[in-house]
Amino acid sequence: MITQKGQSIEDKSMEIIESEIGIHPYSLDEWTIVKRVIHSTADFDFARDNKIIFHKQAIEDGTAALKKGCNIIVDVNGVVGLLNKDNLSKFGNNVICGISDSVVVEEAKRLNKTRAQTAMQMAAKDMDGGIVAIGNAPTALQEVIQMIQEGLTKPALVIGIPVGFVCAEESKEKLRLSNIVHITNLGRKGGSPCASAVLNALYIILKQKLSS
Repeated sequence: MITQKGQSIEDKSMEIIESEIGIHPYSLDEWTIVKRVIHSTADFDFARDNKIIFHKQAIEDGTAALKKGCNIIVDVNGVVGLLNKDNLSKFGNNVICGISDSVVVEEAKRLNKTRAQTAMQMAAKDMDGGIVAIGNAPTALQEVIQMIQEGLTKPALVIGIPVGFVCAEESKEKLRLSNIVHITNLGRKGGSPCASAVLNALYIILKQKLSS
């Protein structure tokens, strides 16, 4: 009964989002992702001024990587906590978040870099063919972009939606203008709920594809 009530509330929430947004420029799969982000934040700006931007290969490459059981590298534990664990188990995706690892902490001090940057550096091999999801740390996104451009790693998809006032907007703009397969957004808004919502929505799209 609780599950049914929860599903009913979610369905009603989606109806409200549809009715308030109305006509939009997103494809069916893109809209599945945008709706999930709005649902997780109650912020309609993600379909408007701070709209979500999709590389043309983002959804196809992202769902293909998930289907293969790719690694998912995230910047903070907040993203991990909001992921659908049933989906992770079903497809065998391993989530990697090194920001609190003692080795990362010590190496960050030695290099005079943020823990988020260092965690990304140390996960370079794990990123190959995987998905990087950044919702909190602009420095992590900047590091990943640089690593990819230097040929140190090649993820299938970078989800870059960090929140903040310092370098968040700039790091997302750099990602948007790159050749990296990405999902990002305009402006300062973002956060762990957004990054996890994008991933959870990709799983929804993947399951729809497999059942059709």
